[in-house]
Amino acid sequence: MRRERSQAGFAEAFVVGGGNPRLERIEVLVDWGPVDRLLEPIYAAATGRPAYAPLAMVKVLLLQSWYGLGDPAMEEALGDRLSFRRFAGFPLGEAVPDHSTICRFRAEITRRGLAEAVFAEINRQLMERGLIIKNGTLIDATVIEAAAAEPPKQKGGGRSEADPDAAWTKRPGGAQFGYRLHVAVDLQSSMVRAAKVTPANINEVVVGHELVQGDEAAVWADKGYVGPAMRQRLTAHGIKDRVQRKGQRGRRLTPREVLRNRLIGRVRGRIEGVFGALKRSYGLARMRYMGLGRNASATILTLTAWNLARAADQAV
Repeated sequence: MRRERSQAGFAEAFVVGGGNPRLERIEVLVDWGPVDRLLEPIYAAATGRPAYAPLAMVKVLLLQSWYGLGDPAMEEALGDRLSFRRFAGFPLGEAVPDHSTICRFRAEITRRGLAEAVFAEINRQLMERGLIIKNGTLIDATVIEAAAAEPPKQKGGGRSEADPDAAWTKRPGGAQFGYRLHVAVDLQSSMVRAAKVTPANINEVVVGHELVQGDEAAVWADKGYVGPAMRQRLTAHGIKDRVQRKGQRGRRLTPREVLRNRLIGRVRGRIEGVFGALKRSYGLARMRYMGLGRNASATILTLTAWNLARAADQAV
């Protein structure tokens, strides 16, 4: 059984201020009705203790991404901050979800695969508004440390008992243990159009072609994406190939190819700013959870929050 989403209470009429301009812009930017319908299967049983509205809980998870709050801190913030209550839809006279409720809801949308559905619906609306330009797509990946402690390095990498999905990968600065976030970023808006989380040992070339949207004018990527799958997908959709060339044994790059790589790098490098912001301000320097499913779902919601924030800032 689900709690009905309440309208503003009597007490709110006497509260002046407490506004948050960005949250207010996001609230009106999105038609939340389709998102709410995606969430209908959650807590829809006819009997049992009333549950918080799923849309309100999704908004709570978005607030966590924007403000870097864990579940206990989110519970406390909902109790203190009027702007958070207004955005999520919790009137002053009602109790807010506690940290265990937030945790259980996150597990539920992970189990149902609904984070990806919410991400897709939000992106659909942003495209309809013309906020995702589609002139080009930047494709790249970054390694995110696992929440679990690093296991001893062994032949074949070594696995963690706490998080067996995480894996080792070799990097220029040394081996890293965790996951790899693969993304396709809109060149003009810096919004994420597609994403996939894998163990860190899954290389870019394996996943890269899956991130091509098919409607962009060009795809920009480094030499790690050179391969037949990427070439075939770009050719099939008539997309300009802006993937850097890679030298091979017995064949060095020509001066023209070196210049081409340098010019592509100037554009492709913009995605590093997106990764930097996601790690610095959105908590993606390190995973919070154990297991691929939970981390993938939480990361997709974080990217949804990123896109909404970018869209709201453009609307100023």
